[in-house]
Amino acid sequence: MKEYIEKPVFPKGFLWGGSSSSWQIEGAVEEDGKTLSLMDLNSRKKKPYADDTYASDHYHHYREDIRLMAKAGLTSYRFSISWSRIYPTKDGKLNQKGIDFYNDLINELLNYNITPIVTIYHYDMPVWIDKEYDGWYGRGIIKEFDKYARTLFSEFGDRVKYWLSINEQNMQICYGDWLGIDKHPDTWFKDKWKVNHVMNLCHAKAVIACHELVPGGKIGPVPGYVPIYPYSCNPQDQIAAMNAEELTEKVWDDLYAHREYNGFIKNYWKQYQINPDIRPGDMELIKQAKIDFFGLNCYRSNTAKYCSQNDTSQAYILNKTGKKGGLIFPKVPGLYQLVRNPYVEYTDWDWEKDPVSLRYMLRYVWDHYQLPMIITENGYGEHEKVSDDGKVHDPERIAFLREQIKQVGLAIQDGCKVFGYNPWTFLDVLSTGNGMSKRYGFVYVNTTDEDKLDFRRIPKDSYYWYSKLVKSNGENWGE
Repeated sequence: MKEYIEKPVFPKGFLWGGSSSSWQIEGAVEEDGKTLSLMDLNSRKKKPYADDTYASDHYHHYREDIRLMAKAGLTSYRFSISWSRIYPTKDGKLNQKGIDFYNDLINELLNYNITPIVTIYHYDMPVWIDKEYDGWYGRGIIKEFDKYARTLFSEFGDRVKYWLSINEQNMQICYGDWLGIDKHPDTWFKDKWKVNHVMNLCHAKAVIACHELVPGGKIGPVPGYVPIYPYSCNPQDQIAAMNAEELTEKVWDDLYAHREYNGFIKNYWKQYQINPDIRPGDMELIKQAKIDFFGLNCYRSNTAKYCSQNDTSQAYILNKTGKKGGLIFPKVPGLYQLVRNPYVEYTDWDWEKDPVSLRYMLRYVWDHYQLPMIITENGYGEHEKVSDDGKVHDPERIAFLREQIKQVGLAIQDGCKVFGYNPWTFLDVLSTGNGMSKRYGFVYVNTTDEDKLDFRRIPKDSYYWYSKLVKSNGENWGE
């Protein structure tokens, strides 16, 4: 047992990779027929976002980037496809140049024996969809999403066998204001459950179409998972933690796995007089959408405490500067409040450094749903620059990931079925909240929020550390 704790064993064929999303890595936002997405607009108008016109310029550097992946020994790469690069306008005409780019990307990956894992939707709604259907509010988006997903399966399904439907649907609902989903703030408290239901129907359409069109294809959702611990052994804190978990992740996971809304959320809707607008035939459609696995994004944990009904509500205010102390925890009177955990350290963005959260998450999801799992995001964001020696030294990232990956291995030893680890991210990309100032990659991209520069790729110390771990299938920890 001691040996497993120090050096857990990973199964043969385990997928070691990296992760990204189209709007955060590609650039070329209006090139070769592509039109703008909402995230492109957000990146141009909201501080502290960078101008994502270039992002990491992966669109023009993808061959070089894939060679770096291959040199590191990666066996998988999880990325997303830009909807507005495939269908740029409401006339419904397919953009062949967009198809060609992703064909070239997929073929290049396969040339190096790197398994492509494709996310259908990663936050970046086309502007034309948003205008035509009022974003996720209008049910007309369902047929458009189905058409888009079926196009991807038809064009790429002969080579791509692992698919992900919607990235972090739960986070888009929980943080709708920051991610651009909340179009009508005054009524969002109730509207978000209608929006969520529409997203669930789109997810279901994608799952059904994948099984119909992709021989041997497997598809799953990608919840953003933040394990939540009770602050103390006070029974009220335990219930608070359970309430928080329901309203930030479990409601979604139950729907994906069991294909019905659970009792907690039905009672919640009743208590708050919420109508999620479930129409005839909706649940029958969802019932057909049997997922094959869970993709799981996990960076940190949270801690919950009892919150009195008489307490004052407090919104969750994220730290967007990278200066410790900027985060304000939420209070939801009568249900829960989140608080600082005295047992873990925190990053400059006030995110918990908690490697055990990965083991907890994998155990929890496996115990509840008995479905295979793959880590699709996990990583360490930091302010970084090139040193005087021309290299990028990131010992904090190495230390962080070493402990995180060990916990994945321990979960596998616990009996969880985990088939891959794709951290965020292989290459520095635009951070959702912090532009290029918050870097997650194993490879440094020479560009900043202020200056375009030359986009030179510089492997960091973590790149070489991760390469040794990958090539040894989790045996060489570089200690």
